[in-house]
Amino acid sequence: MGAGSQIPMRALLAGARQKQAELLELAMRLVRVESPSDDKAAVDACVALAEEHGKALGARVKRHKQKAWGDVLELRFGPRRAKAEARVLLLGHLDTVWPVGTLKTMPCRIAPDAAGHERLWGPGTLDMKVGVAMAFTALELLQEAGMLEREVVVLLNSEEEVGSPVSRAVTEKLAGQCAAVYVLEPAQGLALKTARKGTGNWRITVHGKAAHAGVDFTQGRSAVLELARQIEKVSGFTDLVRGTTVNVGVIGGGSKSNVVAAEAWAEVDVRIARKAHGAGVERKFAGLKATRGSGCELVVEGGINRPPMERTRGTVKLLRRALALAAQLDWELGDAATGGASDGNFTSALGVATLDGMGAVGEGAHAVHESVVVEHLAGRTALLAGMLAGD
Repeated sequence: MGAGSQIPMRALLAGARQKQAELLELAMRLVRVESPSDDKAAVDACVALAEEHGKALGARVKRHKQKAWGDVLELRFGPRRAKAEARVLLLGHLDTVWPVGTLKTMPCRIAPDAAGHERLWGPGTLDMKVGVAMAFTALELLQEAGMLEREVVVLLNSEEEVGSPVSRAVTEKLAGQCAAVYVLEPAQGLALKTARKGTGNWRITVHGKAAHAGVDFTQGRSAVLELARQIEKVSGFTDLVRGTTVNVGVIGGGSKSNVVAAEAWAEVDVRIARKAHGAGVERKFAGLKATRGSGCELVVEGGINRPPMERTRGTVKLLRRALALAAQLDWELGDAATGGASDGNFTSALGVATLDGMGAVGEGAHAVHESVVVEHLAGRTALLAGMLAGD
């Protein structure tokens, strides 16, 4: 069944269309339970809603309790399987970048865009609560058709948007027990994602010496001036040929314009295309030193926190299967690489075949126009169901 020729895609598509209204209703319920990563109570409320829906579909539930972050939800569907080759992981998250109260200015609603295409709007729709609703709907389709012959583990993390500090270990453990991972992040346009850059974060802090800018200027040691020199230096670590980018995104320091700044800091985002490039970047940051004669001290903290998701043979095999299933519906389905990271980076780095971008089609993740194109929901849900049905 490797090419997907035995999966009745047109029947799955028809079933997904019948369930589209229910899918949208579930998605809107999830969106309306606002769940910013740093608000445990809010995230846990959304986790509870997903848990309730999973139980209604017969899931075996395990809730990984957390103290500082939202709980991590593990749901298992289908027959229990002892061997990894008979099990797959559906990977998603329930946290968003939007603070509680965002719905007042970004209401969750269905309305056409400027081109007349019906969309579901609202914070967390595209990234990625609609993808979660699609996963539940795909599993329900397979259950009703008697096609859920493998064990499917659904893992919904609570702090993906801030680097997955507690869920990473759970994700990696479960991925190691599965033959494949499908990530419910949004599509890249219409394409699936077969490669993602790895990410790193650093904080550079400069300690100088304060002085009156008019009376004792020469007695001061400007942390702001030294930080500017360091920004020039780390920005030079960018290597576009290798796909390495270094972005100093946030800076701060000083107290008053007439005071030589005693403190300054910068937060730096790094992206790498290959796992092998990470060590070199880390060495460069570790080698940073205060400029000779500046009189300042430098503190550099951080590192690579997500390895790249590289395009592996296993991922290509999953892609080919998806292309074969799409061909049954006369779709042209492509793949793409992206500079953004996801929890799929972790699973791919373990050597587990990982296919990303299995979620919704839309625009505006992390932006005020975040939305999902409704017309693609049924088709993408059917494709997800087809991928879960078998090999």
